[in-house]
Amino acid sequence: MKKLHLIGIVCFLLFSFQTSLSQEKINQLNAKGKRTGVWKKNYNNGKIRYVGQFKNGKEIGVFKFYSALSSEHPVAIKTFENNSNLAKVSFYTVKGVLQSEGLMDGKKRIGLWKYFQEDGKKLLSEENYKNGVLEGKSVTYYKSGKVAEMVFYKNDKLDGNTKRYAESGILLDDLNYKEGKLNGLAKYYNIEGKLIYTGDYENDVKVGKWQYFENGKSVSVDKFKE
Repeated sequence: MKKLHLIGIVCFLLFSFQTSLSQEKINQLNAKGKRTGVWKKNYNNGKIRYVGQFKNGKEIGVFKFYSALSSEHPVAIKTFENNSNLAKVSFYTVKGVLQSEGLMDGKKRIGLWKYFQEDGKKLLSEENYKNGVLEGKSVTYYKSGKVAEMVFYKNDKLDGNTKRYAESGILLDDLNYKEGKLNGLAKYYNIEGKLIYTGDYENDVKVGKWQYFENGKSVSVDKFKE
């Protein structure tokens, strides 16, 4: 019995020693001076800044980033793809509520990004990125889930058709943009969905004849000079 007890103590001590060693083996560099294995950094106040794993100086797997205010919940989680700079990224509030998620190439957002309401579940907006700037369709939603606005971007500027809606689903604005400025036909509607005025823009300036309506009937026409 004494022999078995002694063996148990030895095994426990060996396990504790190995565990201690493994816990200490963080923030290591390989023979080439590149980060390898588990890395963990803290803020000056002792709170965790990030924890993750490297291989030959490159991030691999899951990285968790924290606010200097709290180490309870990560404010960002990045999951890196193998042999690529791409990472799936999710951002959170300090309390752990999901704010947004999408794909990043290095520090640049790419593809579809989703942003969430305060509950972290319902969509607030969806945006598309190319090389870190807005490109393509973006949609904003009411808390009810209905579309509030649908716009298009080109190289981070509004470009194409823009539609804005009341929460009831009624179209309010039907506009067109080019390189961030209003260009082309514009139509404005009241809350009942009736056209109230329409005309053309050129570089954010009203041009030509603009028509004004009451109860669906034209009541006046204004002519604007270019």
